[in-house]
Amino acid sequence: MTSALTRLADWSAGTPRRLWLISFALFFTLTGSWAAASPIGSSPDEHAHFIRAAAVARGQIGGTEVMVPHTVAGIEGHFAETGVQLPEWYRNLPTVHECYSWKQRQPASCAPSPGNSGKIAQATTAAGRYHPGYYLVTGWPSLLADGPKGLYLMRFMSALLCSALLASAVVTAAEWRRRSLAMLGVFAAATPMTLYMSGMVNPSGGEIAAGILVWTALLSIVLSPDPVLLNRRLARLGIGGLVLINIRPLGLIWFGGAVVFCLLLTQRRGLLGQVLRRKALWLWTALLGLATAGALLWAAKHPDNSKIDIPDSLTTGVAAKRTLGNTEVYIKQMLGFFGWLDTPAPAFMYLVWMAVLTTVVVLALVHGRAREVVALLGMLMAVVMVPVVAQASQAERIGMVWQGRYLLPFAVGLPLMAVLICATRAPERGLPWRRLVGLSVVALTLADVAAFYWTLRRFAVGTAGSWVATSAHWAPPGGWVFWTCLYAAAAGAVVLPALLPDRRDEAVRFPNLGSPRTGGRSRVPEPA
Repeated sequence: MTSALTRLADWSAGTPRRLWLISFALFFTLTGSWAAASPIGSSPDEHAHFIRAAAVARGQIGGTEVMVPHTVAGIEGHFAETGVQLPEWYRNLPTVHECYSWKQRQPASCAPSPGNSGKIAQATTAAGRYHPGYYLVTGWPSLLADGPKGLYLMRFMSALLCSALLASAVVTAAEWRRRSLAMLGVFAAATPMTLYMSGMVNPSGGEIAAGILVWTALLSIVLSPDPVLLNRRLARLGIGGLVLINIRPLGLIWFGGAVVFCLLLTQRRGLLGQVLRRKALWLWTALLGLATAGALLWAAKHPDNSKIDIPDSLTTGVAAKRTLGNTEVYIKQMLGFFGWLDTPAPAFMYLVWMAVLTTVVVLALVHGRAREVVALLGMLMAVVMVPVVAQASQAERIGMVWQGRYLLPFAVGLPLMAVLICATRAPERGLPWRRLVGLSVVALTLADVAAFYWTLRRFAVGTAGSWVATSAHWAPPGGWVFWTCLYAAAAGAVVLPALLPDRRDEAVRFPNLGSPRTGGRSRVPEPA
């Protein structure tokens, strides 16, 4: 059985193109399953992103400012939203989830239909200040179909974008000599929350997937330099960076943070000079510079004019203390906290993911060099302190609104950094690395499937319902059995490349990465 799995994994990774296509298809199956098996509007602020995407697809890049009363985290105020002209049924989207959200015992069967009125009316969206790029990609299917069909198609477009980014990260990790360890980092970073948000119409999904690609490409350039692969890695870094910088206002900060921490890991003499001499670097730098200028200009022209009644008791110090106390909650939200933050994953998922993350971080601290240990400890501190600083500095203006997923595009660097330090520094003998990777990916797969089924069950029968949703009050199109089985099969298949044996001194088996000097075969990337 093990031999058969290894042969299957080896075949799937035969060439970069084959590996990318298979990884893309499997990631799309995972993210698409979340898209199909989640009720419409059941993820945070999805109704606002639906409306924004549909408006952008119709050429409405901006809109009129409308002050709308809202209550967020117990704080009342008037939020500045953007008014757009859409078919009237879009106005019903903000309320379709309210009968079951924050009520875990209530299945989603109570949700009303958004209707199908084609009359044009004004709808408002809180996402009107966001850069239109993501919404151009996801919104156009709303021109092809109305009602839930169009909304599901928009979700699938988001899933396609994120799956392409994640597949590129897998291919980048597969180029490492100790590829099984490198791929473990990608799969550990692609938490159930990452896959969930990727299947929703929400720029957070694309932001997180782009963060995984940026970190994987940067770490590969720094820790496993190879002249033959450098241009490809710079291209992946550039593509991930363009998405990350343009998709949400915080993307530029997360990209800059990844660059800073990866530069701390640079120890090989002459590496920076080698990179700086590449024309591809300057091309992508110019493109990223233009994207940064555009993102900053867009943000400057679209300020948030909301007026929120913040209580006097919510000072900077109080906000910092509360945020620090919520660290465990934010970590759980990065791993998997679904719905409108009202559906935690099963405890099994948190235990497995934290056990894998803790193991690889400890091993990296043991085997890493001094500068790498400092960088890793800095990342650990940043994961804890960035939310404290960010929320404390804004609490007196917008209140306590931080969510764990906001940090995830940056925090994915922690498992990737830890695993790739191990792949570079740890001796191949002394620990059963192959067995460790195998056990880890199997455990992550089981935890991922458990999180999916647990969330689907909550929407089907509520948390007080049967453990096996045989008499589901609500069911996704196709039924819960179909999506659960499909998700489980894809979750098991996507990690198969991590079971490949590591490359030794033989030539890399990716022939189209080669150069004339090596007879069409690329040389093996050596560890730094």
